[in-house]
Amino acid sequence: ANPFAKIIAQIVVTGASIFTRAFAQAYSQAVQNAKTGTKESIQALTKKSKMSTHEALQVLKLSKDEMVPEKIEKQFKRYFDSNDPKKGGSFYLQSKVFRAKESALEHLALQELQREINDKKSQSLHSSQSSSKNELLFGLLFG
Repeated sequence: ANPFAKIIAQIVVTGASIFTRAFAQAYSQAVQNAKTGTKESIQALTKKSKMSTHEALQVLKLSKDEMVPEKIEKQFKRYFDSNDPKKGGSFYLQSKVFRAKESALEHLALQELQREINDKKSQSLHSSQSSSKNELLFGLLFG
């Protein structure tokens, strides 16, 4: 028997043993994390993946007309609490509900910001038209 073959076999067996133990430990930790998901871990997950407004409304079971902060919060609380892993719920579904709330509220905030921008543009346009009319009237009367 070749001494190098024996050494290589020992290295392979030792490496496989270490890998198997590490994999088993990582898997049990992942299961534990899924069972006891905290709000912080949900928030960390939500930063990585964005949800469309359409999907958020589906998850929260809301229509476009019902998309107001109070209803979003109500549906969020209902589905978030019912999917609590401590009550036998699903951490995955709970995180989906959290992302849905985040996405819906972000959409509302962006709509409000767009409205404010449009209002400022409209006011600016209106005030410049008013001053032009005043200058014209002043020129006609006193010019």
